[in-house]
Amino acid sequence: MHEVTLHAMRFHALVGILPHERSIAQPIEVDLRVRVADGDVVVDYRALYDVVSGVIGSGPIDFLEQIADRVADGAIAHNSRIRWARVAVRK
Repeated sequence: MHEVTLHAMRFHALVGILPHERSIAQPIEVDLRVRVADGDVVVDYRALYDVVSGVIGSGPIDFLEQIADRVADGAIAHNSRIRWARVAVRK
């Protein structure tokens, strides 16, 4: 297996449970590491970035853990050769 890492992707997101966190975007940093099964399929880094961007842009999210879960699920669903995903989210 091979690993692919997108490190320190930066976004602004509505994340948190406090009123101001739901109306004022805050800086968020996301790392995504995936393990890809051996084979001829190439992982499109742009598509993985788009998965993260789509999660962040989906609207207010209560908890950082929800971002991590959604990003991991989206990355695995993106490509059948991706066997594992690890996500770190920082506020």
